Amino acid sequence: MATIQKRGKSYSIRVSCGYDINGRQIIRSMTWRPEAGLSNLQAEREVKRQAVLFEERCHTGQVLTGKVRFADFIDLWMRDYAEKQVRPTTFARYRSMLPRINAALGHMRLDRIQPHHLLEFYNTLSAAGSRSDCKQHFRGDFTQTLQSLSLTREAFSIQAGVSRSVVDNLRHGTNVTAESAARVAAYLGQPVQTLFEPVDRERGLSDKTVLHHHRLISVILATAVKWQILFSNPCDRVQPPRVAYQEARYLDEKQAALLLDALQHVDIQHRAIVQLLLYTGMRRGELCGLSWRDIDFDTSVIHVRRSSLYLSDRGIFEDSTKNATSRRSIKVPKDAMDTLYIYHAWQEQQRQQLGDGWQESDRIFTAWNGSPIHPDNITSWFSRFVRTHDLPAISLHSLRHTNATLLIAAGVNLQTVAARLGHASVTTTGKIYAHAIQSADAAAADTLQDLLHPLASKKRP
Repeated sequence: MATIQKRGKSYSIRVSCGYDINGRQIIRSMTWRPEAGLSNLQAEREVKRQAVLFEERCHTGQVLTGKVRFADFIDLWMRDYAEKQVRPTTFARYRSMLPRINAALGHMRLDRIQPHHLLEFYNTLSAAGSRSDCKQHFRGDFTQTLQSLSLTREAFSIQAGVSRSVVDNLRHGTNVTAESAARVAAYLGQPVQTLFEPVDRERGLSDKTVLHHHRLISVILATAVKWQILFSNPCDRVQPPRVAYQEARYLDEKQAALLLDALQHVDIQHRAIVQLLLYTGMRRGELCGLSWRDIDFDTSVIHVRRSSLYLSDRGIFEDSTKNATSRRSIKVPKDAMDTLYIYHAWQEQQRQQLGDGWQESDRIFTAWNGSPIHPDNITSWFSRFVRTHDLPAISLHSLRHTNATLLIAAGVNLQTVAARLGHASVTTTGKIYAHAIQSADAAAADTLQDLLHPLASKKRP
């Protein structure tokens, strides 16, 4: 219940809002001054009404001050803002960064965070030995482990609570996250340190990861300013961590041709996946979210309407596209449509063979039983495919970059490329593919030279 204390011509209203994690009582207070002309009796009645309203606002979280701990404000921000406003994958990324932020800054009062506190935190993240989430490498032969358990990859994935891609990574000697290693060790009933060895523990976080921490803190504190809890954002007075520019990795025309030749020797599903990504520039999640009703075989147009994503705590789930402009229709070349048509017939045969065992999802790309395909499985397969065929060290997302780079180099205007990629702004396209624009500009100069030089030569006496 609110307490009221008269102080001269004004009243102090105080409300207890429970206790913090250290057992200290949380008090919210306000000062109310009666308007001129109110009698003492009217003022007493009004201050009681104001006390009731203030107490209600306190208990519903509408009253905050800069005295609140940063960690407590982060909890409020995550619950009342981020969880409702950002995409699930973005929310999960925010949540993964919070342990470091809370450990360094969470105990501080919101209004006492200064630029030097932030700089010290960033320097700590960059320092050697700061990684608490280093990758883990399986010490033995995981294929033999599966054989000794008489388990298939799918069965182990389900029983251990890890994705199929994690199982594939373990089989091929690829490092996994600390969380995945812990789940595998728990299932096998052995300590993590017995089965796994940490990798790159002495290395600090990358500049890009440090920048992501800075941006998250800045967004949170900017909200505190917007909610009038802080007067200014200390992140505005800090130079963000510098990240060295890295050009998007892509294939040139000859390398792309080699990739397409190599695809002739793989199964029809993966051939269709890679061809579609290369010919359309779709994101991985958009490809996984495609349904057969999104394909117009008569006009060779694919309609991108949704994404299929994966999070460890949610599994595979359907989500909206990254932004409004990502909902788009893409004209697809004949080669890709022909492959997709063959794949459709193959999938129908699989459905008939499984009968009642087929899980109807209407997705184009599925697991063996018709359920939505795990996005990470595509990434893992493509990494092995690139290594096996001695192709340039590219990622699955590099196919999107290849698509855009080849289109720009061929003279397709930037607006069209941006629309096909689903970018919210042409500026974004220009920044990412500056290398292709420069190459196209150089080619344009050569073309002018070839066109105009003979004319200039003819005019000379």
